[in-house]
Amino acid sequence: MKKVQPKEGESANIVSENLERLKELFPEAFNEGGIDFDVLRQLLGDAKILDEGKEKYGLNWHGKKKARQIALTPSTGTLLPCPEESVDWDTTQNLFIEGDNLEVLKLLQRSYSNKVKMIYIDPPYNTGNEFIYPDKFQDNLDTYLRYSGQVDNEGIKICTNTETGGRKHTNWLNMMYPRLKLAKYLLNSNGLLFISIDENESFNLRCICNDIFGEENFISDIVWEKRFTRSNNAKMFATLTERILVYRKSDSIDTLKEPRNEKANSTYTNPDNDPRGVWTSVSYVNPATKDQRPNLVYDIENPISGETVSHDTHAWKYSYETYLAHRDNNRLYWGENGENKYPRLKKFLTEMNGGMVPVDLWSRQDTGTTDEGSKDLESLLGVKVFDFPKPTGLVKRAAKIVTSKNNNDLILDFFAGSGVLAQAVMELNSEDNGNRRFALVQLPEITDENSTAFSNGYKTITDIAKARIEKAGKRLKSNNIFNGDVGFKYFRLSSSSIQIWNPDRSDLEETLLAHQEHLIEGRSEQDILYELLLKRGIDLAVPVERRQAAGKTIYSIGHGALFACLDESITSDQVEEIAQAVVEWYRQLAPEDTHVFFRDSAFTDDVAKTNMAAILEQNGITHVRSL
Repeated sequence: MKKVQPKEGESANIVSENLERLKELFPEAFNEGGIDFDVLRQLLGDAKILDEGKEKYGLNWHGKKKARQIALTPSTGTLLPCPEESVDWDTTQNLFIEGDNLEVLKLLQRSYSNKVKMIYIDPPYNTGNEFIYPDKFQDNLDTYLRYSGQVDNEGIKICTNTETGGRKHTNWLNMMYPRLKLAKYLLNSNGLLFISIDENESFNLRCICNDIFGEENFISDIVWEKRFTRSNNAKMFATLTERILVYRKSDSIDTLKEPRNEKANSTYTNPDNDPRGVWTSVSYVNPATKDQRPNLVYDIENPISGETVSHDTHAWKYSYETYLAHRDNNRLYWGENGENKYPRLKKFLTEMNGGMVPVDLWSRQDTGTTDEGSKDLESLLGVKVFDFPKPTGLVKRAAKIVTSKNNNDLILDFFAGSGVLAQAVMELNSEDNGNRRFALVQLPEITDENSTAFSNGYKTITDIAKARIEKAGKRLKSNNIFNGDVGFKYFRLSSSSIQIWNPDRSDLEETLLAHQEHLIEGRSEQDILYELLLKRGIDLAVPVERRQAAGKTIYSIGHGALFACLDESITSDQVEEIAQAVVEWYRQLAPEDTHVFFRDSAFTDDVAKTNMAAILEQNGITHVRSL
């Protein structure tokens, strides 16, 4: 039985995985000493490589290298399940994670790499005031645990005053860069990233997104009309708009469409009572001249007036053969009485199933305003507890462009705030009977003790978001307009349940004694179980089934992707019954591959542990591990 090593308590090691992929492509460039960059350069065709230190185009700032390194450093944390703070724990496919999003994004790498269809974030805007996310964590997880009160020194405030610190842009960029770097790995190759931002950092944000995603993957810089009344408190210009940067993961996306709306459909009429239904018309005249496209120059007959028509200067859009097909199928419109000088081509609404090309100006009428977002949240919670939340219409419009209602598409927001994305996803699913999923990440930022939110029991921003999601779900259900998923599994970032090997070299004997038990004291079976899911790269929302054998609980995760018995004691006379129960369940589910986990300290002796592994391996289960 193989024992899980301390290193396996870490999140995915992105550097190691990148090296493995590089080694698959260029094995000749690797030797016992590591990478031979001279060989690698030869294999790449001796492509020109800029020497370190040479001037080159791009955005640089103090701490950029460290920010990049932070993103690549694995996390030693875990996500503790909190069923009592969840809604529909056993059935929901949605996630809400309380914690520092930098650490959480690292922990999600194994389970959700390349699986997120859309990311929408509304990060803290850099106004020169304090923002809760720091430019760096020294020991990120330890700092977060102190902040959230999970270790001593609770109540410390993690913040950066970006203006008085003298590095207004630097601190904000150091906060954003590693998070976006990690987000890229989670995004699906057919996925899109949407980032709401104001004018203070829109330029710099676009620069770092170009750096991370590639300038060729920039899609749009959308202007959103967030309000329509000017503020006379402004000294220069009153700001009525915000920006939304859009990036793709790769060129797998080369076409985007959004659903048609009533305004677009209103241009379709049927003046000639065509049995094919309402239609609109487009010009038949080519932008190219006759000299440029002589093959598209020919005479056309107006069937109503009998006049032979040719354009004075330009060619037609279509070949003569196509024109004949249009004519014979009544696709040409000459006006009610044939008064049009040139024909127009009919486009029927029934043919517009592909939707419309999105535009980069989103009006308040189509998406809502921050004022509408505030009123909606206040109507749910009964009191104003959050400033300037985005309207659900904004997120829904983005989701309609990139997600499908039928594919269980996962939508992530790791600056969740008041939880608008979750409400938007549930509402959108209710509108088109979809099955999209949401995943939120939010730091438990403490609300001001003098605020309305605090006095109404919302001690943290996560309290606000949880209440919003629950009440929005109940509203959808109470109106009998949606029978879908309005729940969420709630998790809390914490230190790993698996002890990390950290020897005291001055007292190795004491260190060895302290590591006899491989698991942290006080952690439940469920805590350990969900850490196994994270570290094995399994979706946190997969079904978890339970069976009893010899008085012990056996778990099957993801229909047999993983089995576990995490009881603290397994005696020799219980081994056979537990092993046979696992084997029977394994045969019923017939997974292609599976792993079985036990507590290493649970077995009363090595004979019991050996017998357990032997019985399972004899029945085709070769991956038997101990914690």
